[in-house]
Amino acid sequence: MNHEAVMAISVIGIVAILCQWLAWWIKLPAIVLLLIAGIVLGPVTGWLDPEQLFGDLLFPTVSLAVAVILFEGSLTLKFEDIRGLQKVVRNILTLGVLITWTCIAIATHLLLDFPWGLAILFGAIMVVTGPTVIVPMLRTVRPNAKISNILRWEGIVIDPVGAILAVLVFEVLLSMQAQGHVDIGHTAYMFAKTIIVGLTIGASAGYLFGLILRKHLLPEYLQNVAALALVFGTFAISNEISEESGLLTVTVLGIWLANMKNVSVENILDFKEDLSIFLISGLFILLAARLNLASFTQLGMGAVLLFLFIQFVVRPLKVFITSIGSDLSWQEKAMISWIGPRGIVAAAVSALFALRLQDIGYEKADLLVPLAFAIIIGTVLLQGSTSKFIAKRLGVAEPDDSGFLIIGANSVARVIAQALNDNGYRTRLTDGSWSNVKEARMSGLDTYYGNATSEHADRHLDLIGLGQMLALTPQSELNALAGMRYKSEFGSNKVYFLSTDKEKDKERRPAKSRKAISHESHVLFGNEITYAKLASLVAKGAKIKTTKLSESFNFADYTREHGRRATPLFAFNARKRLRFFTVIDTPQPETGWTIVALVQDETDPSPAETSPPEVNGSLDEKRLPS
Repeated sequence: MNHEAVMAISVIGIVAILCQWLAWWIKLPAIVLLLIAGIVLGPVTGWLDPEQLFGDLLFPTVSLAVAVILFEGSLTLKFEDIRGLQKVVRNILTLGVLITWTCIAIATHLLLDFPWGLAILFGAIMVVTGPTVIVPMLRTVRPNAKISNILRWEGIVIDPVGAILAVLVFEVLLSMQAQGHVDIGHTAYMFAKTIIVGLTIGASAGYLFGLILRKHLLPEYLQNVAALALVFGTFAISNEISEESGLLTVTVLGIWLANMKNVSVENILDFKEDLSIFLISGLFILLAARLNLASFTQLGMGAVLLFLFIQFVVRPLKVFITSIGSDLSWQEKAMISWIGPRGIVAAAVSALFALRLQDIGYEKADLLVPLAFAIIIGTVLLQGSTSKFIAKRLGVAEPDDSGFLIIGANSVARVIAQALNDNGYRTRLTDGSWSNVKEARMSGLDTYYGNATSEHADRHLDLIGLGQMLALTPQSELNALAGMRYKSEFGSNKVYFLSTDKEKDKERRPAKSRKAISHESHVLFGNEITYAKLASLVAKGAKIKTTKLSESFNFADYTREHGRRATPLFAFNARKRLRFFTVIDTPQPETGWTIVALVQDETDPSPAETSPPEVNGSLDEKRLPS
């Protein structure tokens, strides 16, 4: 491989990650920036030419990448997530597909004067709403669970459906071009063959690989690469037997593994999620770089009108008809109607069939790709930039992730959680002691009974609305383990620990333990403020007091008035931006800030000394979820 190719691939990877990073900062779907980057690198500057870079390997590479993306998405499709919504999902994938296909085909023929065959093919391609754009958009929009689950199931399962429909239409077009009529028998045979091959190979491979995982016949370090090889193998074999059945195969494979009992796919899913992000990013840049901007001008206003028709007529018509009789509210139906972006499968399939139709001289086949990208870009830009606002206005968005996951439900954790709740911050306490959890629930606090680092917590601990973690138990090992577990969830800068020993005792700990839990900027309240001291203060009647600073009573006045009797916990400004008092990062509250502190009773002659810590209940006190 020459140096130019190495440089091009490296630049694609770097630009892809930069787009993802920038999208995270500005809270926009990354696909918007990836499309812009691809257009700039390709048709605008002419620097990137995917055909020249990959040659004949371009579309095989795209096909394998799409297979991995669909497999990763299908691993998240659990039947229990759509319990009560099965009918809606089934209707969307059947009647909804027919509605979308028919409406888009007719509109494409009328608005752009496409031949009926090409219009029907385009309608089949556009039934898809790919996970490559749905899932990143859901992360940003954060709609409620009903909406998220319906959109994820639709986006993932409908991709192979759209690809199969496109293949069938393409076969009909070839038949008409060669013979002048449609061979109905051949078309029916192709459809049945594709469905049977996809279901059989996908289910068989899923069952066999699930057995291997269940019986631990494969070491963990090989599970991820084995799953990747299995996806490639089943995809290739299926396509060899029946063209375009591979997408259905890998989707069935992922769904089977996700719902197979006593089979853990979490490690595989984590690996595939990371891989999918990289693949999606690279694919959008490559496919956008193939665009010919001049061809967009040939589409004219017809493309704009078609996009508006799909967005404001076809999508709502599909959703409201297929959800008749469901318990979805009109707000939820409206939100689902608004989110239906097209993604990488529509781009790849349209590019593939456009090349083949151009080879046989099919009229207007060269406009298939620019029209597909016009719809992709239109839906992604409009929906990506407005969906979060609309979700909030409709009242179907989950709360922002400004809440706190608190490890521990002991007396200290309960006091701090109540202080956060009283000031408008959401909390959820977790504990393995039933007595602690019971006390927290009796105080009206939100709780999870169980070990926050367990497999049960991975499946059942609801983190919606939570974006930071406070480890407030007297057990340093549990605090450290929880910190390592949720650092990847929230980010290391949003994980805080409470000291369990005095600073002078820390040197006696093993080096690894000190490193795990003693990131100085994340140690709460100060080295001398240990769990034992806070527990003692609470036991002696210390109370939470909230004080708002003003020009006549500043932070220095606050410190002089309360002295050592006050243990400042956190402070926030008028915009509710909260800062904890930590070992290194001590906020300097200004006028208008509010300080929340644990203040010792003035009748107590001296600040409380350290007392033996409150011990969490035994794990055997009540059977824990595992």
